[in-house]
Amino acid sequence: MAGSRLPRQLFLQGVAAVFMFAFASLYTQIPETGFLAVLVAPLRPASHRKEAPQGRQAGALPHEDLPFWLVRWLLFRLMFASGVVKLTSRCPAWWGLTALTYHYETQCLPTPAAWFAHHLPVWLHKLSVVATFLIEIAVPPLFFAPIRRLRLAAFYSQVLLQVLIIITGNYNFFNLMTLVLTTALLDDQHLAAEPGHGSRKKTATSWPKALLATLSLLLELAVYGLLAYGTVHYFGLEVDWQQRTIHSRTTFTFHQFSQWLKTLTLPTVWLGVASLVWELLSALWRWTQVRGWLRKLSAVVQLSLVGTATVALFLISLVPYSYVEPGTHGRLWTGAHRLFGAVEHLQLANSYGLFRRMTGLGGRPEVVLEGSYDGHHWTEIEFMYKPGNLSRPPPVVVPHQPRLDWQMWFAALGPHTHSPWFTSLVLRLLQGKEPVIRLVQSQVARYPFHKQPPTYVRAQRYKYWFSQPGEQGQWWRRQWVEEFFPSVSLGDPTLETLLRQFGLQEKSPPRTRSANSTLAQALHWTRSQLSPLEAPALLWGLLMAVGAVRFVQALLAPCSLRSSPLAPVSGEKRRPASQKDSGAASEQATAAPNPCSSSSRTTRRKK
Repeated sequence: MAGSRLPRQLFLQGVAAVFMFAFASLYTQIPETGFLAVLVAPLRPASHRKEAPQGRQAGALPHEDLPFWLVRWLLFRLMFASGVVKLTSRCPAWWGLTALTYHYETQCLPTPAAWFAHHLPVWLHKLSVVATFLIEIAVPPLFFAPIRRLRLAAFYSQVLLQVLIIITGNYNFFNLMTLVLTTALLDDQHLAAEPGHGSRKKTATSWPKALLATLSLLLELAVYGLLAYGTVHYFGLEVDWQQRTIHSRTTFTFHQFSQWLKTLTLPTVWLGVASLVWELLSALWRWTQVRGWLRKLSAVVQLSLVGTATVALFLISLVPYSYVEPGTHGRLWTGAHRLFGAVEHLQLANSYGLFRRMTGLGGRPEVVLEGSYDGHHWTEIEFMYKPGNLSRPPPVVVPHQPRLDWQMWFAALGPHTHSPWFTSLVLRLLQGKEPVIRLVQSQVARYPFHKQPPTYVRAQRYKYWFSQPGEQGQWWRRQWVEEFFPSVSLGDPTLETLLRQFGLQEKSPPRTRSANSTLAQALHWTRSQLSPLEAPALLWGLLMAVGAVRFVQALLAPCSLRSSPLAPVSGEKRRPASQKDSGAASEQATAAPNPCSSSSRTTRRKK
């Protein structure tokens, strides 16, 4: 890849930081991305790398692009499977292209922008579903396209999808991490954004290069035309000029899609094989360009280790990837199955499929907890983030993931017996446990029973809908459905039966730990200082602090790291330049001296 390697090195460190930060979640994607971060992140700090004759950096290691290919392969599996499962699930909302007419108000934690998106015209919602299928199913194969502009187009389409999801929904760091994965589609030249790159004078090229550029352009136009034709044909796009709308519908059946998927899945595996072989051959070629036997030996050892790990991880990932089409699963190489079985417990590769089915088609189910002192007058227990108060706007909590609020959304989809933890939550609220109360309200004073625990607790199930544009001061409207959890108190037989059924009875008290150590006191003081803060504000503060530190480091970095010297690498021989070229270089060096130097320096030449 052409361009400066310094942006790639800084990017590597950013990838490692985001992956390690995301490792705290329970998503199946996290263990895989976390392990890839070990391969992607540099083991040494970014150093000054001088320009090599072929436009690469002399300090660039041959194996550096292999981990990036694994990230690209992970991104492909994530997006392609997420698009396919929406159709293989036979969800009527996805097949009818009406999923987004429900999604914005029924997702876990919507944002204020979701209210406005929900009230967009239905034809635009259906067209957005078509665009989702295009981005998640048709575009991912372009991640491995040999033409750079196709990869960049695929990158920006994925960025557009993830940014729109971030704007309309609180999915913690998931979409941010996916954005980091998409940057594996970029190259050093695009990351560097070198000034003046686009204003360079065009030089005459040989006819083979001109022919290759023309063929690349024709192939690129053919791909765009094929995507446009397939979208119009398979989704029946028709423009209604009178109503100024675009009508869309699925023109294929489930059987036809299954046959298409059966035909396409195995070729995508071979596409991955071909792309990986090309990356390995490119790395091997870069190794042949390494000068010095010691550096060559070190490079071949690193290339062997990283190359072996790359091939092994690719083979392991084929098994969960083949789950999208059962027929392909049985046609894989048996060695891949054995390798996957040996490391399956480590979750180095997983199957993916986001938003398989659309929930809440008849309204958003929501559980509302209530507490009382006398069993007659009930007070609703308001959570920090999930819908409750009809006049409270939806919050923005990215990149924080409020686990309890999320679990309350899942609990509302079925009876409380499907969520045994809910019984434990009721018990802790009756006991007035402060750590549990802080999960409901970080500022305990806002909890309605902060002075004395409630005597009774119960839960009701409601159906929530976004309010209409004309309703002033209301973000939600709701309707009572049924009792979700019966009214119980401490010692109630119903509560005791549920606790015994789920194995949640009170056990022996935990062993008290010594709080006299300096570390324990420091942690306790830190917790007491940070506990009143809202988690999203705390996380954004930490991220902004890290960004400020990185920005200051970039400003205070040695000037040699921000400049591109013309001198060759020490110890490497260079063919003597002609007198004309030498004079031109001298004039250029004189006209544009190094801004980091106190005085203009002339370039030395080896004799």
